[in-house]
Amino acid sequence: MDTVFDIAPSSEHVPLILIVDDDVVSNFMLSEILHKDGYRTVVVEDGQAALSACQQELPDIILMDAIMPVMNGFDCCRSLHIVYGDNCPPTLMITGLNDTESVEQAYKVGAVDYVTKPFHWAVLRGRVRQAISAHLAHQKLKQSLAKERLLLQELKLANQQLHRLASLDGLTNIANRRVFNERLENEWKRLCREQAPLGLILIDVDCFKAYNDTYGHLNGDKCLRQVANIIHTCARRPADIAARYGGEEFALILPNTNLEGVMHVCKSVQQRLHELSIPHTSSVAESIVTVSIGAVSIVPTHANSPQILIDWADQALYTAKNNGRNCIVSASNPTAVVPFQKNRTYEERGR
Repeated sequence: MDTVFDIAPSSEHVPLILIVDDDVVSNFMLSEILHKDGYRTVVVEDGQAALSACQQELPDIILMDAIMPVMNGFDCCRSLHIVYGDNCPPTLMITGLNDTESVEQAYKVGAVDYVTKPFHWAVLRGRVRQAISAHLAHQKLKQSLAKERLLLQELKLANQQLHRLASLDGLTNIANRRVFNERLENEWKRLCREQAPLGLILIDVDCFKAYNDTYGHLNGDKCLRQVANIIHTCARRPADIAARYGGEEFALILPNTNLEGVMHVCKSVQQRLHELSIPHTSSVAESIVTVSIGAVSIVPTHANSPQILIDWADQALYTAKNNGRNCIVSASNPTAVVPFQKNRTYEERGR
């Protein structure tokens, strides 16, 4: 009994078999038997016609005679693999040639199996079912793998988005405090090894509570976003990082930057904010939004931690706020207060 390769054609997908043979009798017999087994069939008489038929609908299996006019089965099988690659349907080579050379040639051009004429119908039907079963299983596996790759890609994008969201401040869309702490720690260790300067700027929006009281919290949020954008644009190098430090405070980490370079960035922030001229009638510093800035640059050492950099910058910021605001104070010289000069020309220079 022919039960070894038992596979019932799916009600959702009726397998299509392409029969390629110039023998009319063989074609008729094959088509009749395969129809009885529940398959659809398409019959053509040469390899060229087979290529055309595949363009109309790709079959689930091809029964291909080896010797035909116009294009023989070997050349057709080879062409099918070139055109369809991994999507090429399995080819079962049918031939009256039972010599080793023909068998080797059939496998060489990509046939999955072969049978000889006259047909042993039980063997032929079993091999057809086996080939179709393997082909459909392979297609299903490919679809599953494609879905898995898509899901993995979507998961990767989702993780990237989550990482981005976890790294950014929700209001200003610049780095948050957690990222600031991590980056400062990493840069401290790196520059400690390299013995190169690390700059830090702490920035506080002057009289921001009064701004919220006067213009409302929605405008206050908008103001913080505008200030954050200015600070972010001043962090021009890839290693520079602008972060929201907390509330109306911001920070800039400037690796490989000496105090001169740090002060240059401080003045750039002041200048760009002044040019934006956000009204602030409740400020004691000026009638527009201004900032107080504490700046520091030191060469990290193993004897200290990044906290010393924060402490010095914070002390400088405290001094700036106690000296009328809208000014810059450097931790290396806290008595030298640099007020913002109105209407001055500021020419940007590289650090």
